[in-house]
Amino acid sequence: MAIDKMKVVEALSKVKDSVSGQDIITLNMVLKLEVEGENVNFTLELPSLAHPSKQELNFACIQAVQEMYPQANVNVHVMAKGGAAAAPKQNSSAIPQVKNIIAVASGKGGVGKSTVAVNLALGLKKLGARVGLIDADLYGPSIPTMLGLQGQRPKVQDVYGKPRIVPLEAHGISVMSIGFIIEPEQAVVLRGPRLGAIIKQFFQDCLWPQLDYLVVDLPPGTGDIQLTLVQTVPVTGAVMVTTPQEVAVVDAVKAMNMFLLPNVNVPILGVVENMSWFTPAELPDNKYYLFGEGGGKKLAKKSESMLLGQIPIVQAVREGGDSGNPIVLTEGHLAGEALLQVAKNTIQQIALRNEMLPKTEQVKMQG
Repeated sequence: MAIDKMKVVEALSKVKDSVSGQDIITLNMVLKLEVEGENVNFTLELPSLAHPSKQELNFACIQAVQEMYPQANVNVHVMAKGGAAAAPKQNSSAIPQVKNIIAVASGKGGVGKSTVAVNLALGLKKLGARVGLIDADLYGPSIPTMLGLQGQRPKVQDVYGKPRIVPLEAHGISVMSIGFIIEPEQAVVLRGPRLGAIIKQFFQDCLWPQLDYLVVDLPPGTGDIQLTLVQTVPVTGAVMVTTPQEVAVVDAVKAMNMFLLPNVNVPILGVVENMSWFTPAELPDNKYYLFGEGGGKKLAKKSESMLLGQIPIVQAVREGGDSGNPIVLTEGHLAGEALLQVAKNTIQQIALRNEMLPKTEQVKMQG
């Protein structure tokens, strides 16, 4: 039986990459496929020659083709993206299928950081992007509630003998949170090393699909989780969340300065000022500045970035978060439109950042 090149492609499409969980044809990892008689030759292009399942992928490719054509002589040339010589320079990101990683951070709790992170992720999705969301606030995981995923558990999939977590999905985005693993009432009592290990698992042991943006909701302040993040993956940029009041801005500056440390060097994409004013539903044109004015602009100036948006205090924002239907999904709502504008501005800032600045490197801590 003659070997059909398209049938070979079909066979190889059943081989999964262990890092992303996607098939190697979709990921464009198969190059220079040639069929000559009973010889099937192709190049398997990996992000790095240090790929964790290099040998397993090689054997899986041979097995997939020979299951369809037992007589085939399958020759697989494995190389790193850009050529074997370039392999040491390749970014060793745990999730090469993700184009941009956005850290959402704040200096203190209670400023609505998780609300901004969830609505930013859904806003990016609404604008046509492929989006994922990691709830890295391990002590206070609120994203399962905000997305209506309470009580749900992620599935575990075996990939080349290694268990991998399949993120849950809500409103079209992939989501991972420690809240999917522990009981809602269970206290999270963990020291630094264990916190770091969980964050690494969220990146390295989850089957994230191809994503344009992965939003990471960080806990407030600076600490082990923030450091683990920048050591594990190259963060494209950070979005800082503050309220207008001075005490929130002072703490936000400290959190912002961590990203700007020379050995961290994560650009600040912009600032979201939450709770900018209170607007009653029955008086939509009225603005009451409960927490003062100007905090977001002040922080944006200090970070040499831009004010991505100002979000008013309205009851519907709280209701959307509690019901699992975030406000950005509501067409025409004042606060929803403001958050959608934040997503639009974030896309513009990322495009500008990627054009003007070199790619962020993972932090190598000395100590």
